[in-house]
Parts: sequence; C-alpha cells; structure tokens
Amino acid sequence: MAAAQKGRRPWLIHFFRRSTSDDPDETVPTREFLETIPAKVAAEIHAVLDAVAEAPPPAFSGGGKWEAMHGDMAGIYEVRVQGGGKNHRLFCLLVRDAPSLGGSSIVCLGGLSKQRRQPAGPKDYRQILKYHSEFNRHQKVLK
Repeated sequence: MAAAQKGRRPWLIHFFRRSTSDDPDETVPTREFLETIPAKVAAEIHAVLDAVAEAPPPAFSGGGKWEAMHGDMAGIYEVRVQGGGKNHRLFCLLVRDAPSLGGSSIVCLGGLSKQRRQPAGPKDYRQILKYHSEFNRHQKVLK
C-alpha cells in the first residue's frame, strides 16, 4: 500500500542555500553538484530522493542507495549512485516537523564524486559538515 494511502504525507525535499554571511553569492551546493554529473546519474539521485521522501525516511529500506553516515558524519545521510565510472554521493539531513520548511523535510547539503573503491577525502567531509553547521544556523533553502 502506498504511503499516501496509509495516511502518511511524503517528506519535502529542499536544497540548502548558503547565507550571504557565509557566501555572498548564496550558492546552492546541491544544484552545483548535480550540474557536474551525467544527467542519468542526476536523474537516479532524484529518483532515490523521491523514494525516500515517499516512504518516508524512517521507513525507507536503503538497498545501498540511502545510507546513514557514522562517526563525525553521524546525523547525515547519503544517496549513493554509481555512473560514468565513478561513485556519486549526495549528503542530506532529515529535519522532522520543521514549520520553517513546511513540514518534515530532507535537506540536501551538497555532493561529491569520487573514483570507485576510493574513499572521500577528509576535506570533502569537512565541507559537508560546514554546510550542515551553516544550515543549522540559518535554516536557509532554495525556494
């Protein structure tokens, strides 16, 4: 039975937008990331996000495409997609019952692409943690 039929509302999906105090251009890291990857990979990332939002997230079985991060990245989730000879990751937060976002939401922070079987670098993770901190301070998303 579909989530809507059970009376559950799908979660909203938002792209984090940087604040002018952190970035005068107010960039949207997820949008910038999606523009750098093959269209087929971007479409698959969107499909995973839609499936997670519809489940909704607490009930979604990841199947390797939606995974919780651990350690310093605990509290952040990643969409995992392969394509074009690389692994692509989109990092997200789950924000429950957020009136400022219109309800429970998946907030996409940013992403990275890396060679298969290679770990992401500490610098990449630090950037995502920085975006997480900025989002917590400003709660700003693309409208």
